[in-house]
Amino acid sequence: MRVAVRTLCEFAARTGSLDHRYTPSPTAEEGIEGHARVQARRGGGYQAELPLSGECEGLLLSGRADGYDPVRGRLEEIKTHRGDLSRLSGAQQALHRAQLRVYGALLCARDGLASLELALIYYDVGRDSETERVERLDADELQHNLRELCRAYRGWAEQEHAHRASRDAALQELRFAYPDFRHGQRGLSESVYKAASTGRALMLQAPTGIGKTLGTLYPTLMALPRRRIDRLFYLTARNTGRRLALDAVRQLTEAQPEPLPLRVLELSAREHACEHPELACHGESCPLAQGFFDRLPAARQAAATAETALDRERLRELALEHGICPYYLGQEMARWSDLVVADVNHFFDQQALLHALTKQNDWKAALLIDEAHNLIDRARGMYSTGLEQQRLLQLKKTAPTVLKKPLESLSRQWSSLVREQGLGDSTNVTKQLELLPTELSGALQGIVSAIGDYLAEHPADAALQELLFEAVGYLRLAERFGDHSLAELSRAGRGRASLSIRNLVPADFVAERFAAAHSATLFSATLSPPVYHRDLLGLPVDTVWQEVESPFAAAQLETRFETGISTRFRDRQASIAPIVQILADQYQRRPGNYLAYFSSFAYLESVYERLQQEAPELPLWRQSSGMSQQARQAFLERFSESGQGIGFAVLGGAFAEGIDLPGNRLIGAFVATLGLPPFDDWHEELRTRLQRRFGRGYDYAYLYPGMQKVVQAAGRVIRTPEDRGTVILIDDRFGRPEVRSLLPAWWQLPQRQR
Repeated sequence: MRVAVRTLCEFAARTGSLDHRYTPSPTAEEGIEGHARVQARRGGGYQAELPLSGECEGLLLSGRADGYDPVRGRLEEIKTHRGDLSRLSGAQQALHRAQLRVYGALLCARDGLASLELALIYYDVGRDSETERVERLDADELQHNLRELCRAYRGWAEQEHAHRASRDAALQELRFAYPDFRHGQRGLSESVYKAASTGRALMLQAPTGIGKTLGTLYPTLMALPRRRIDRLFYLTARNTGRRLALDAVRQLTEAQPEPLPLRVLELSAREHACEHPELACHGESCPLAQGFFDRLPAARQAAATAETALDRERLRELALEHGICPYYLGQEMARWSDLVVADVNHFFDQQALLHALTKQNDWKAALLIDEAHNLIDRARGMYSTGLEQQRLLQLKKTAPTVLKKPLESLSRQWSSLVREQGLGDSTNVTKQLELLPTELSGALQGIVSAIGDYLAEHPADAALQELLFEAVGYLRLAERFGDHSLAELSRAGRGRASLSIRNLVPADFVAERFAAAHSATLFSATLSPPVYHRDLLGLPVDTVWQEVESPFAAAQLETRFETGISTRFRDRQASIAPIVQILADQYQRRPGNYLAYFSSFAYLESVYERLQQEAPELPLWRQSSGMSQQARQAFLERFSESGQGIGFAVLGGAFAEGIDLPGNRLIGAFVATLGLPPFDDWHEELRTRLQRRFGRGYDYAYLYPGMQKVVQAAGRVIRTPEDRGTVILIDDRFGRPEVRSLLPAWWQLPQRQR
């Protein structure tokens, strides 16, 4: 049974309370640089990044010690930090010490050493200083310590080994949830199984109603034992997607003749899982953080042997039964669960837990990515950030004396930047920058160091923490700034400048995430054309694309094109009257529930008011900006089986995808727009960059994202093989062959070019 040294120690050597009070820590880059700096100071013969491995209590251990001086007989573990070491929690320091002792035991066993000097080196990156915690231990004592840890872990490891064997045996015989597959679902499942088995990336374009969730989970679970895949991550951009995945797992479980030994975990965001958001996250404030690691083993065991999926509700029950934090119990169980259902950010963003665990434990992980057409925009957001001048100016008024100088230095750089870019007298203006301002970055480095040192002694200053996090986030992305991102300087008024890094091509960041996975299946009703998603997500060149046969027939959907109308911004006023006529005529022809989509709230409102005047007897309701969850639900409840009327919504909004209105709840949709993003400076720069890089600037920046929204909205109409409905596409550009080629194949449109 193989185990990484870090995993062993994190399991067996942590005690005491959770302590997530702010302690200023270096960035990952500063940590790497700090390690290198300490290692470079050592004398000749010093061995940096020493690989060590060995066997103990039936466990095969492996890891890398930071450094070894064979002349002095001294093994070192280097940890970077900022400020007062006393603010580093006791649990964290005990973990560091345990790791060093394990490496010491492995080294003594390898080289036959009788004793060894162990040095825990804490390097303060702000002060460029080292603090040593040195001890000399005999090999026998080190071996005794190692055996204690391994014995503590071995019982769990044996349980995990037995669980894995039981899991794999059950998955070998996994039955499908129903006697038969839906139309097209078997072919989908076969493709997913091949992708998981061969370790490839697969893009599946499959219509709603085919059963994509169950059709992807089932074959991937079957592939786990056959290809020795360790974990399956089901990732989605919507909360409803998580619930659908958990429901599909329940259906599979209920279809088996014996209980299915599969650990299933739902990961929730911290703000949704925290029981005491008003309390600080440490043992002196929150009762669920106090003694967390002492009570964790019992809670972990209960969670590991739970008979039902660890969804958010079940995880909360178990955590509270054992008096610990539900959110951090979920973080722990991510290490031990076979199937994790989570938001896409848990694998793809900069601090992604699932990606970190995959790398740390060298897992073979299979990815299933639901509604994958959303991943491009979600990933852009993950790798974008910004700075606000106003936050700095507000802090200057109340900042402690020790921070006055670095804050003033940063303030001067802000003023210089605004002045040099010619925005000193401008208001509500944005300018794109070719390069990031190096002087401002230097001042930010200074403020990060200064605030970090100050917070080491005064950790309760939330305003300073916010400025620090903002600065660190900017600097982290600034280090990787390139043509994949855009720098923008905006000024809304005096002292209200902002500097942002906005990602344009997420491929440069998320490609390495896909590379860390064994396989990845991306599925959606709108993944066409495949080259667009492959390029912008950095998928491997051998990624397979497949369009799954639809369970729907062309006879189910009447598709009409109203190509005599332009919905372009300059023509919108003239378009209102003919659009109103189209809506009214269709409703009179076939009364029922309809959705009408527009490109903006202003456009929606204009048509809505005109239709009210022209046909006051026609029931109408509309989406408004910033609707609450309760208001959204009320909007959807208007679409009843016996209801009639037209709901107005914005294309790309909350009612344009992810909602299910089968049967008579929705019998038609009007789409009065091509869905193109606005032709503003940002999108024009995006078009230019994508043209330069991929040769498809307009298509990648405008046409493909717009048509995805159109198809998603139109896809609300036909949800089951029994549905009948109408889609009316309103815009002269819908007459173009290159536009119609992006509509679903099963519509069987005339003059189709694919």
